[in-house]
Amino acid sequence: MIKMRDIKWAVLGTGVIANEMAQALSKNGKMIYSVANRTYEKGVDFAKKYGIEKVYDNMMDVFEDPKVDVIYIATPHNTHIQYMKKAIENGKHLLVEKSITLNINELNEAISLANQKGVIIGEAMTIYHMPIYKELKKILSSGRLGKVNLITMNFGSIKEYDMNNRFFSKNLAGGAMLDIGVYALSFIRWFMDSNPTTIMSQVNLAPTGVDETASLLLKNDENQMATVMLSLHSKQPKRGMVSCEKGYIEIMEYPRAWEATITDAETGKVEVIKAGKNEDALAYEFADMEDAIKGKSNHMCLNYTCDVMELMTKFRSEWGLRYPEEK
Repeated sequence: MIKMRDIKWAVLGTGVIANEMAQALSKNGKMIYSVANRTYEKGVDFAKKYGIEKVYDNMMDVFEDPKVDVIYIATPHNTHIQYMKKAIENGKHLLVEKSITLNINELNEAISLANQKGVIIGEAMTIYHMPIYKELKKILSSGRLGKVNLITMNFGSIKEYDMNNRFFSKNLAGGAMLDIGVYALSFIRWFMDSNPTTIMSQVNLAPTGVDETASLLLKNDENQMATVMLSLHSKQPKRGMVSCEKGYIEIMEYPRAWEATITDAETGKVEVIKAGKNEDALAYEFADMEDAIKGKSNHMCLNYTCDVMELMTKFRSEWGLRYPEEK
């Protein structure tokens, strides 16, 4: 357990999320220690941009660097498990971009190995770390709105309809479920009392065979129900609604939300709840991860991550959607 010195972060990848990571760590008063990338020159440019101390000639060297405490994996979904296993074997803690793995079997394998090695792994899921969601959970736990009965979710975007880009590529684990469905299902899991056990769905596949549009129905043992509409080719608002016995909560611009409205079902009174900042979304993740590593607390919600991955695996199994790595 790291207590006596500052935690050193490494990042694997130099894409959009890696850039956001560098900016988020700086908000927490920290800098990335090292960067690993398949293309060395891109790693050098990234390091110059953010004042990073070390760039690896061979990206795999990051896993054996004794100075690295925790690695942020920001590469495509289908590469995660191989990098996670290498990192865990070398005793590195891990924060992994969503979706953390391709399926529940990969995640269970990583967790088993992490338990053996005594390292912490977590998914970079903003819903589990942003203040607004923590505040709403406190309100629901107080009982003032009664039981959660129904959750309705929308998440739709219009991606360039190019079957070669990562969103539609089977070889890059594309599709709506792993890219945006993970947010909707994480939202549902956060507000439900237990993981859904009954699921139904419909799906439209892209020409490449990945899920382009999907509608999901879910119910758990407490009879709480949820509906989800996902699309990579039809714009929708990023909207979540939690309907309770005594009122309902509306959240716009999830997952990186900063406010919500609560409407009293009897009086119609609307209350606005604000907590946190949209632009600090990743900073909250990194703060929680460091607290977990230091043993102060563990807000990484790995049990929720497992529940969501199990659901996504089941849905894709129903659709017969397998990625090359899964065959």
